[in-house]
Amino acid sequence: MPDVVFPLDSTRRFTDQEKIGHNRWHPDIPPVATVKPGDSFRVHCREWFDGEIHNDDSADDIRNAPLHIVHALSGPFAVEGAKPGDLLIVDILDIGPIPQEDSGPLAGQGWGYTGIFAKTNGGGFLTDQFPDAYKAIWDFTGQKATSRHVPHVSFTGIVHPGLMGTAPSHDLLSTWNTREAALIATDPDREPALALPPEPNGAILGSLSGADFDRVAAEGARTAPPRENGGNQDIKNLTKGSRIFYPVFVDGANLSVGDLHFSQGDGEITFCGAIEMGGFIDLRVDLIPGGMETYGVSENAIFMPGNTDPQYSEWLAFSGTSVTLDGEQRYLDSQLAYQRACLHAIDYLTKFGYSPEQAYLLLGAAPIEGRLSGVVDIPNSCATVYLPTAIFDFPVGPSASGPVQIDPGSGAPRSPA
Repeated sequence: MPDVVFPLDSTRRFTDQEKIGHNRWHPDIPPVATVKPGDSFRVHCREWFDGEIHNDDSADDIRNAPLHIVHALSGPFAVEGAKPGDLLIVDILDIGPIPQEDSGPLAGQGWGYTGIFAKTNGGGFLTDQFPDAYKAIWDFTGQKATSRHVPHVSFTGIVHPGLMGTAPSHDLLSTWNTREAALIATDPDREPALALPPEPNGAILGSLSGADFDRVAAEGARTAPPRENGGNQDIKNLTKGSRIFYPVFVDGANLSVGDLHFSQGDGEITFCGAIEMGGFIDLRVDLIPGGMETYGVSENAIFMPGNTDPQYSEWLAFSGTSVTLDGEQRYLDSQLAYQRACLHAIDYLTKFGYSPEQAYLLLGAAPIEGRLSGVVDIPNSCATVYLPTAIFDFPVGPSASGPVQIDPGSGAPRSPA
């Protein structure tokens, strides 16, 4: 096992650890450790809400989830010799739930969760159709996930970090805050909000204190969206065996990682759509000096996905086009087309006995494939959702005998807004 450079004690809060991570992006957050090119090392990661979500049959914790404290990130880790303009190579060697523990109060200790976030607290991809908070608990048996809240499915997790990235420069941080503030100003009272501005309340900034803490807390960018540094990209195929090339914007690169997922469908469509968990990740780092210019990677990481199970071979696919539920024609709106494909899949699964919320949670958690299938044929963009049929314990394809009627169990807990 590689040396653990960021240990976490599961009996203590994220802010009470030997080394304290962070939940904002800022170039002045000090690194918690320094590694060398070629080094392999292990990092422990806390579930993104630091234990605020519980293994129970209530969704009140999802409804009231404190978004100002996320994400609980491990790092930053300085890479010796890294300079702005380099490419940082990150290999994911291994990844999994909290090691040596299989039951307990933290997600990752034998279980994880998926949440539909309330429209008034973050929302989701289909928030207009699903405005209330719901939750599904998933139990881990080896690599398999099952749920008492979404019965009759079982699938192998494609375990991956939802969030990994390098620190921004001061100029890049200013660019983020300026452009996102301008977006918020176009509709400042919108629910859910158009973007999340800097928020000092709840900021965790490693070892910073005093006036430095106050300044960085007021400037630090929230970790919710993906940006030029990588960040919260939620790419389900960024798993064991993957190699990622991150742009470097500050001396040392200052790599951070967190938001581990046991499984996720393309898009993480419920906002907390993955199976969230804490765990460990083993990384190896290296550098390509001047790589940003050499390869034209001036912004946004590129990566080579790993070849990990499961490799599904049979699918049931649903398509959608860029026409709203009210019949309004939109011009090549691929986001809308993907929403419609997801809604078609949800409607289909309800014919077997699932509630719409159970189907929505399933699409967020299971390893569905989402694709842009046609983006040039005016006026309709086409997107598709591929649902692996092997995850069900009943025949899910259409047949002349009609849909099998399953017992949906107690259903997903709801907490109205």
